[in-house]
Amino acid sequence: RIGSATSLSSAFVNTRLQELAKLFKERTEKVKEKLIDPDVSSDEESPTASPAKPPPAPAPAPPPAGQTEGDKPEEDDHYCEMLCCKFKYRPWLDRVKNYQFPSSIDPLTNLMYVLWLFFVVMAWNWNCWLIPVRWAFPYQTPSNIYYWLLTDYTCDLIYLLDLLVFQPRLQFVKGGDIISDKQAMKENYLKSERFKMDVVCLLPLDIFYFEFGINPLLRFPRCLKYLAFFEFNDRLESIMSKAYIYRVIRTTAYLLYSLHLNSCLYYWASDYEGLGSTSWVYDGEGNSYIRCYYWAVKTLITIGGLPDPKTLFEIMFQLLNYFMGVFAFSIMIGQMRDVVGAATAGQTYYRSCMDSTIKYMNSYRIPKPVQNRVKTWYEYTWQSQGMLDELELLVQLPDKMRLDICIDVNYNIVSKVALFQGCDRQMIFDMLKRLRSVVYLPNDYVCKKRWGDTMGKGRFLIKKRCAEPVNNSVNVSPCLSPSLLAAGGGNRRTANVVAHGFANLFILDKKDLNEILVHYPESQKLLRKKARKMLKNSNKPKDEKGARADPVIIGTKPDTPKLFQAALAATGKLGTKGQLAQWRFRLHQMKEMEA
Repeated sequence: RIGSATSLSSAFVNTRLQELAKLFKERTEKVKEKLIDPDVSSDEESPTASPAKPPPAPAPAPPPAGQTEGDKPEEDDHYCEMLCCKFKYRPWLDRVKNYQFPSSIDPLTNLMYVLWLFFVVMAWNWNCWLIPVRWAFPYQTPSNIYYWLLTDYTCDLIYLLDLLVFQPRLQFVKGGDIISDKQAMKENYLKSERFKMDVVCLLPLDIFYFEFGINPLLRFPRCLKYLAFFEFNDRLESIMSKAYIYRVIRTTAYLLYSLHLNSCLYYWASDYEGLGSTSWVYDGEGNSYIRCYYWAVKTLITIGGLPDPKTLFEIMFQLLNYFMGVFAFSIMIGQMRDVVGAATAGQTYYRSCMDSTIKYMNSYRIPKPVQNRVKTWYEYTWQSQGMLDELELLVQLPDKMRLDICIDVNYNIVSKVALFQGCDRQMIFDMLKRLRSVVYLPNDYVCKKRWGDTMGKGRFLIKKRCAEPVNNSVNVSPCLSPSLLAAGGGNRRTANVVAHGFANLFILDKKDLNEILVHYPESQKLLRKKARKMLKNSNKPKDEKGARADPVIIGTKPDTPKLFQAALAATGKLGTKGQLAQWRFRLHQMKEMEA
């Protein structure tokens, strides 16, 4: 009867038996899995390292006696006492006051040194551009001489600071070691050619002003500090992302400076012959510098249309101008071609590869749809990566630098893969150097089903966009297919993975992964356990609603055979005696338990 004590106890026993059967089944599966793979030690996931917690902040110091907790010390308000008054000043002034100049400077990476070189180069440009102008043109007059001298000596002060403060503190390499000792750096600078040129640049020829007057040509040694200019070019190009822009500007400045010198020489020659004395010289009208610069442009670029020279001096000067113009202009054109060629070298290589591929396909009469897909691959790969093969760039670097670049570029992608979480960090670094980038077009098959004895030979990590499995109900991880890490060679690719859009993938060859795992046995065990568990979960059948069906522990009891029922009915006439009567009684009890 339903609700009786016997029925309730029977239901409890039945539930308990089902739980025991389920536990025994799980234990049997664990033992069976351990017998198949002895590397599996436990079914629990390997613990991941917890993030480092910052140390607790130190407790605030107790306020001094006689001061409440809400009161703040006077220095926190940044007040300065001066002449019985208090002035509030900014905190950055305190930092400036406490700033200490570094004892050594790295000339390759220190941005402060690059900024200082900028000021040195500006002072050098002042001397190179303005000394010829002040010598040739009548722009330096007694009324403005003090402004010229003030600027000149400001530039000399920059030269002197560079000689005494910055250059003796530059680090250098000796025997493979970076020398940062103060005395060693000073001795290295004193023995260098740079020191000799810096001393020549600061020769005090200005004392001859008292004898010959203020002649700008006496400052010509200041133009010999050209080594700082070339050093600034190298340092600036190393920190710029598009250095070819600066190279174009610098080459243009070379051309403008050569025209500047020619204009100064033309005005000097005109003044020597006499302004307006002949049709060839400058007639003294208008802006003298602009008109002479216009003449220099026409002469150096050999445009023509110039008046014929009259005297021997004019003829010799014009011939030298023509020769120097052709020579200088050809150098500028060649240098500009090299700068533009270097800036577009990657684009030129991409175009040459694409043209060669198109020529090859046309020679073999490849169908147009295939040619269009090849062109699309070239265009998308170049736009997304800026190059066709990343390995061509990284192969030139040392192993350590290549690893640093791979960590910065690819580590965030690999670290998100659940399969590699908990593995040895060095193993992940070794794996990053073996990854190869590849691009798949829309509707391309990333991998196909493999049957029989064939297995996948690579692992795919999705870098951008998504690739989904089709024609199969097996779930494939969005970052890596776990079926490719099958231990023992028993698992195959069970789904066709198709790229629904442009997919940037990383490929890791099976051979490379096996070579890495040999040196990391613990990570190999962890990967095998995770891959087996992921395969087990993906291969379990699902019901119509998508949920996993519960395993059947105790099946339904089969019906009693008809012949046996007839024998039991015949025992009803015999009462409770005999073996059949006992079986009939037990069968009746079992039916009550089922009810």
